[in-house]
Amino acid sequence: MENQASKVRVSPDDQGNVIRVSKNNPEYGCIRLEQQRVSFNTQGWVNNKRLSCLIHGKVEDLQSLAFDAETELPGKIVVREQLSPFSGKDPDRDLKIAGDTGVVCCKYGEPIYRKSFYVTNEDESDIFIAHTNTESANGGSKGQISQSELNDIMTKSDKKKSKAEKQAEVTIEDVKEDVKEEVIEEPQEEVVEMENETFEL
Repeated sequence: MENQASKVRVSPDDQGNVIRVSKNNPEYGCIRLEQQRVSFNTQGWVNNKRLSCLIHGKVEDLQSLAFDAETELPGKIVVREQLSPFSGKDPDRDLKIAGDTGVVCCKYGEPIYRKSFYVTNEDESDIFIAHTNTESANGGSKGQISQSELNDIMTKSDKKKSKAEKQAEVTIEDVKEDVKEEVIEEPQEEVVEMENETFEL
């Protein structure tokens, strides 16, 4: 249950730059946004977390927004989880990892992908997928997923993605997005702390 959220704010880098220019292609860049959010889960635990996301674009388009370090934006940052990669060029980039365990969260063997987005619609909600490898994700002794198991999971995911790609039509926007992903070396989004789904005292 969501309770309170601060305004979405621009987060400059360590040198105070609002626009982070790509090292691979100076024509492109991104702006990092942050939001503090307090929520209460169904077991009555409070969760105070900081969310972040990136807005990508051409540097000239980002400059036209005229954002500075004090800029606050309407809307919110939402978290979306899904069973297919967000990036076609780097599918491993957005894997959902259980805390600092290094374990990839999965639903019945399929890896879960997690990414944050800025939206202007306040009514949009987070989309979460509960992982089924809870023992391994919570640090249980059975649970460290081996490299071969991860490779099997990723192979299944690649096959599933290839089938979906054959069925999907490629739009101009899709091509533009792939070009951006290829040329932008982006800073990492803030790691979002996950709620323990099987937390007990």
